[in-house]
Amino acid sequence: MKKRISIALIIVVALLGRACKKDDLMRDDDLTIIKDEVTGTPYTILRPAGFPDIQFPPDNPTTVEGIALGRRLFYDPILSADSTLSCAGCHAQKYAFSDSGRQFSTGIDSIEGNRNASAIMNVIWSKDFFWEGRSKGLEEQALEPVPNPVEMHQMWLDAEKKLNAHPEYPDMFLDAFGTKVITSDLVVKAIAQFERIMISADSRYDKILRNEDFFTEEELRGREIYTTEKGDCFHCHPVTGGLFMDNIFHNNGLDSVFSDVGREAVTGLAKDRGKFKTPTLRNIEFTAPYMHDGRFKTLEEVIDFYSEGLVNSATIDPLMKNVHKGGVQLSPDEKADLIAFLKTLSDYGFLFNPELSEP
Repeated sequence: MKKRISIALIIVVALLGRACKKDDLMRDDDLTIIKDEVTGTPYTILRPAGFPDIQFPPDNPTTVEGIALGRRLFYDPILSADSTLSCAGCHAQKYAFSDSGRQFSTGIDSIEGNRNASAIMNVIWSKDFFWEGRSKGLEEQALEPVPNPVEMHQMWLDAEKKLNAHPEYPDMFLDAFGTKVITSDLVVKAIAQFERIMISADSRYDKILRNEDFFTEEELRGREIYTTEKGDCFHCHPVTGGLFMDNIFHNNGLDSVFSDVGREAVTGLAKDRGKFKTPTLRNIEFTAPYMHDGRFKTLEEVIDFYSEGLVNSATIDPLMKNVHKGGVQLSPDEKADLIAFLKTLSDYGFLFNPELSEP
C-alpha cells in the first residue's frame, strides 16, 4: 500500500512540475512555442476539376494565418538588404506573377541576372524549381533569392533581425506558427503557403470545358494544331491534367552550343546539357518574354521558332522530331490560329484576384 502511495506522489509531483514549466512559458512574452497543437486555422485548397491531386508537405500545413503572413512577406521589401525589392518586384500579379516584361530580373545593386524570372502559378503541382530544377520544393526555392547577391543581397541572419524587431511581424508569426521567434525556415514556410493558393483555373478555356463558353472557329483550328502532330505542342504542354506543362526538362532546340548548360549543372550529366524545365502555357499572353533567357519578346516569335527555327544538338529532345526541317512548318494563318487558342488560357480573374494582391 505504501509503495502505491509513493508512486502516486511521484506522478503528482511530476505533473505539477510540468504545469509550472508550461505556465512559465505562457508568461514569457519573448516566446518560443507555447502550445503543442497545430497553430492556426486550417485552410482548404480546392482542387479544380481535372487537375491532379494535391500533395502537401507534412511539416507545413496550410492555414489562414500562414497564408496572410506569406502574402504580407511576399509584398514586403524588408527581405532585401536596402528594403527596396520584394518578391513581387520580380513576380507581378498583372503579369501572372512573372517579371513585368523584363528579359532578366534586376536586383537591388542594379545587377541583371542571366535568366528570365519564372511565372508563379499552379506551383502547388510543381516540383524541381528554377529553370534547371536545383530546388526540390517551394520552401527550398524561397530560401534562395534573399541571400543571392544578384537579387535581394541580404544575409538571412540580417533579414531575421529586421523581422524580429518589426512592430507587427512577431505577433503574425505567433498566430501562424505559435512562436514570436522569427527564423528563415518559418519565413519561407509562410511564403510557400501563400504561393500554393496562386491557382489559375478559370480561363476561357476552363469555362468552355464547363460549357459556360465556346471556342471561335479560329480557336478551334488552333486547338486542332496544338493537340495534333501538326503543331506538336501537346507532348511537352499536355492538356490532360490542366497544367499545360509536364514537370520535365527538355532541350527544345534553341542552341547548338550552350552558354547556360541548364539541367546538367544539377545532375552533372552531359546528357542533360541544354535542358530546361517546361513552363506552363497558362496566361502565356502575359508572361513575355519567353524561354529561360527571355530571348523571344512575343508569342509570334515563339511560334516562328517552333515552326522553322529549331537548331540541332547532341542532346536535343526526341520530341523535336521536325528539327531536320527546322520545325513544324506552319503557315501564317495556322500560326495565327494557334496563338488564338493559346490566348484562351488567359485567366483575368487570376490576374486581378484581390486575395492575391498586395495587402
